[in-house]
Amino acid sequence: MMMIKKIFGSLPFRLALALLVGISGGLVAGAGVMQVVVTVQKLLSAIIMFTIPLIIIGFIAPSITQLGSNASRLLGIALLLAYLSSVGAAFFSVASGYAILPHLNIVSDAGEGQALPEVIFDLQIPPVMSVMSALVFSVLIGIAATWRRAKKVIAALDEFQGMVILIVTRVIIPILPFFIACTFCSLAYEGLITRQLPVFLAVILIVIVGHYLWMALLYSLAALYSKKNPFRVLRHYSPAYLTAVGTMSSAATLPVALECARKSDVLRRDMIDFGIPLFANIHLCGSVLTETFFVMTVSLTLYGSLPPLSSLILFCVLLGIFAIGAPGVPGGTVMASLGLIVSVLGFDVAGTALMLTIFALQDSFGTACNVTSDGALTLMISEYSNRIKNKGDGSTAGEKQNIP
Repeated sequence: MMMIKKIFGSLPFRLALALLVGISGGLVAGAGVMQVVVTVQKLLSAIIMFTIPLIIIGFIAPSITQLGSNASRLLGIALLLAYLSSVGAAFFSVASGYAILPHLNIVSDAGEGQALPEVIFDLQIPPVMSVMSALVFSVLIGIAATWRRAKKVIAALDEFQGMVILIVTRVIIPILPFFIACTFCSLAYEGLITRQLPVFLAVILIVIVGHYLWMALLYSLAALYSKKNPFRVLRHYSPAYLTAVGTMSSAATLPVALECARKSDVLRRDMIDFGIPLFANIHLCGSVLTETFFVMTVSLTLYGSLPPLSSLILFCVLLGIFAIGAPGVPGGTVMASLGLIVSVLGFDVAGTALMLTIFALQDSFGTACNVTSDGALTLMISEYSNRIKNKGDGSTAGEKQNIP
């Protein structure tokens, strides 16, 4: 009974239910009902877009101060590995998208369908700043606070992050199902979305295969660098993978992931205690791979073409930064990067809603990829630490004490 209640209360179930309710309503609704739906959709969209700069500041700036206050060689290497893995996964997804999506017979919906009625009222809620301004502000404030060792500012940023988490979990996440229902109701009323559902199911399966390929690549690279059999790590990770699929949360999976990693005889215990919790918060390669492939799919479906390559490159580079500071809530990566989807790729309300929905439907598998891949990066930093120790550099022993 508890398991059924948990499933019914999960975000993917609520979004899937909202999708079905929205499509069903859009197929039978008249113009009068749709006028109310479009008005609610626009209002909810304005609220969500208003919070995007707050989310960026609330997670990027504190993440920089937290990393900077414990700056060390090993921490820098771990951060670089997490970023390169996420960005590499994004570019792997771009290459796969260009190779696969044109052959899926996706029929573009651009310029088709009946027109939606006008909104009853248009309440403007402009964001306090643009997405790029928020990103630059976050980076500069985070770095400056670290250089200055401004304890009051760092504490204020941490407090602000907690407030933003509450906004996301108590405001944005609860209104998402209603936003999704209104958006898909509009799309169904226009007649643009119903024939595309099989395509999105196929894309989700393709992405899950991509997760396994990326994990295989990371463990292969870890084996080449460490000269150790990666299965001595990977074979212990099935409980963590299944836990992540069930919880959709790296944080909730962390105790299981630590237990799995400690069973490996090729990972240093101090590197496990350092790497696994750190990578659980900054290494989101599976989520990044998924989001990149999905934005290409949505763009082709709704707008008739893939995003320009230059825009995709910028999107991937910035997405790696956003992923490091993504909030610890279901769908955190896509929530933190909504601003990139809008400003860099030019998505409108329909595209944003579609991204939120299909991302949430597979979020558990993306999280499982994130968690399982952490073992590969921990194997790399274990070997790196061993090499430093063999060279007679005693700095590593002190680094462990700096980890909170």
